[in-house]
Amino acid sequence: MPAMEEPPVGTAKGLLYFTDGSLAYAGHYVHQGHHPVHTHSFMEIAVVTGGKGTHRSLGGRRNLEFGEVILLRPGVWHGYEDCQSLDLYNCCFSTELLHRELAWTREDPMLGYLLWTAPNSMQRRGMLTTRLGAQALKASVVHLDALDRLGRQSVDRHRGDIIGRLTLFLSHLARAVAEQRGSGSGPAHPAVVQAMRLLEARLAHRWTLTELAGELHLSPRYLVRIFKTTTGLPPMAYLAQHRVETAASLLLHTDQSVTQIGQAVGWADQNYFARRFKAHYGLSATTYRQRFTHNAIGLRPSARVPVRS
Repeated sequence: MPAMEEPPVGTAKGLLYFTDGSLAYAGHYVHQGHHPVHTHSFMEIAVVTGGKGTHRSLGGRRNLEFGEVILLRPGVWHGYEDCQSLDLYNCCFSTELLHRELAWTREDPMLGYLLWTAPNSMQRRGMLTTRLGAQALKASVVHLDALDRLGRQSVDRHRGDIIGRLTLFLSHLARAVAEQRGSGSGPAHPAVVQAMRLLEARLAHRWTLTELAGELHLSPRYLVRIFKTTTGLPPMAYLAQHRVETAASLLLHTDQSVTQIGQAVGWADQNYFARRFKAHYGLSATTYRQRFTHNAIGLRPSARVPVRS
């Protein structure tokens, strides 16, 4: 399958952006050789449709095969090595879209697991892999091609189409993951969804489990049980996950000092912030900034999504 025509891009501070304000994008690429390790401030999903290559990330090196899918949360670093006509689609969408138009997915059993629960679990560190069968892959490519074409259209006139195509693609992935898990789960408890939103809205607040449970009129023990059942993490671990993702974005896209960023995400103790950041990304905050600032790909509400990943 030939690679699709590259859309126009703009460059700012070493970062590549599309120019029409899209919050979601899909593109088709064929990689050769090596593509350097980099990171990004949005959700990314890579779908392999042919060729060979090796994916490198904090989880190690993984040989890529036809139908394989890699989902990465914001801030996760990765790259490709030994690519031999590695044919893949990249689908990217902003955290703003995830927390706004796609916020309902938290309460959907399959989509909630795909986007919120599975990659946020501690052992996965923001990354989830799955595999699409031939039929699901074929259907997914239809939606990804449509997203690629929509990337050349006005967002104001096609916002619903973009969100619809993205949701259809995500549904194929969610079903594949559910089939591989071999078991389903019910919808998220409303109190868990409310707790997640409270934590995200007041990231710098010095939350305690007792205070959070009090806001929800639940006992701390019960809140931990239902939160962990839904997300795979206790509430305070989920808060730490969100804090470290936000910190990674601030390191790449602002001039704030490491100390200021730690305070902004609720970790005023610099040593504690340093330990939590390195435990999640495998690098110190300073090294992360030095290594990826010029290899970061950004996405903002007023800018298009990057052309490469």
